[in-house]
Amino acid sequence: MNTRDCCTGCAGVNNVYYCSNPIRRVTPVPVDNTNVVKTNPQTVKKEENISYGTAAANVVVPKTTFTVKKEEPVKVTKNQFNTNMAVELGCVKWMALIAIILGARVIMAEESSPQAQFTAMFAFGDSLTDPGNNNYLNSLAKANYVPYGVDFYQGPSGRFCNGRTIIDYIGDLVGIPALLPYTSCSASATLKDILRGVNYASAAGGILEETGQNLGERFSFSRQVKNFENTLSQLRSQMEDEKLRNYLAKALVIMILGSNDYINNYLNPSFYPSSFIYSPKEYADLLVNRYATQILALQSLGLRKFFIAGIAPLGCIPNQIANGLPPPGKCVDYTNGIVGMYNKQLESLVNELNDKFSNGSIFAYGNTFGAFTDILNNSKSYGFSVTDRGCCGIGRNQGQITCLPFSVPCTNRDQYIFWDAFHPTQAVNQIMAQKAYSGSPSDCYPVNIQKMAQLYQT
Repeated sequence: MNTRDCCTGCAGVNNVYYCSNPIRRVTPVPVDNTNVVKTNPQTVKKEENISYGTAAANVVVPKTTFTVKKEEPVKVTKNQFNTNMAVELGCVKWMALIAIILGARVIMAEESSPQAQFTAMFAFGDSLTDPGNNNYLNSLAKANYVPYGVDFYQGPSGRFCNGRTIIDYIGDLVGIPALLPYTSCSASATLKDILRGVNYASAAGGILEETGQNLGERFSFSRQVKNFENTLSQLRSQMEDEKLRNYLAKALVIMILGSNDYINNYLNPSFYPSSFIYSPKEYADLLVNRYATQILALQSLGLRKFFIAGIAPLGCIPNQIANGLPPPGKCVDYTNGIVGMYNKQLESLVNELNDKFSNGSIFAYGNTFGAFTDILNNSKSYGFSVTDRGCCGIGRNQGQITCLPFSVPCTNRDQYIFWDAFHPTQAVNQIMAQKAYSGSPSDCYPVNIQKMAQLYQT
């Protein structure tokens, strides 16, 4: 892919990009992806005996001539002197008082800002949490155009949402500013920027290498882990070993993956043979084993605090409802059923990992399926009136074709659960973030992120 200007407010149509605010030129990160190949199901073998392992401006001022006249000394009487001094002293007192008040306000503002509960945050995921990494990849899975970001302060940033993602909101809750996209780290990022954390998430990326290849380049989970290793190399060159170990051990890792392994793999037999090869249970086992390999790789690199989210009820997203045609008010049961198998296996993995490690490691499972189902079933109490179609999209349920450039979205976005055919609105993301941070054991097991910060900061 050719280098092009990185910009805010970009829109791409037929490979032509319209940029209203170019900010710098960035060289895309090379990605080694194979071409899409339709495989004959008869020639593909199942994977067997999969086990957990480790991966290791100059300004010219015109010359001006000033004429200064000699001033006669001014005579001041004693009464005038006393009056002037009183005024000046009064001004000084008022200025001092104003300074104290303003200073107090600054201190109060600083104290009211949440203190960071972790040394950093590292996010791995897909389009649910991609902050714009795919902007620099040769991919169909991009959201750097209007109307994406219609409610985001930067406009279209590459986030697949009308506003902020769950990672943005979790960052607020734990006191960590917005994370840098990984593809921005090699540009003008400072060490201070990188130290607060990095977001490696990539739209269309999945647990399996082949997942999402029908949409072009993307960072698979294993590639995201390698990208983290690149970040770690940068940190090693700037930090002493002991300081780095302590920094990593107290960092928060957020993982939100797996949806594409179904939407852009198992449930897409036109491009992928996986549903012909594996039963739903076998496929869930395959995904969780592969997931475990990469989790252990990150743990071996020094990370210790993991929040691992399950998959939401994919059978209820507008795209699945539009194509699966369930009864009105219902979701696609088959899709939710196979996703449920995966979530059960992932929760079991979390239990195994907690039993295996006692070196300050903690693994928490985020029950995304249950939390999202609760929002759907009790939508009115959460403030939502539209539950089964996208705010921006085309076709049945505004879900057959996702939000296209310059589409006109709905105006009452905070009343919609779904922004487009696949992704929730920022209103939902905020709720989900709060559940992940301080939710009950039914939302997060065995601990939520807040408890993780309180109990495991050693």
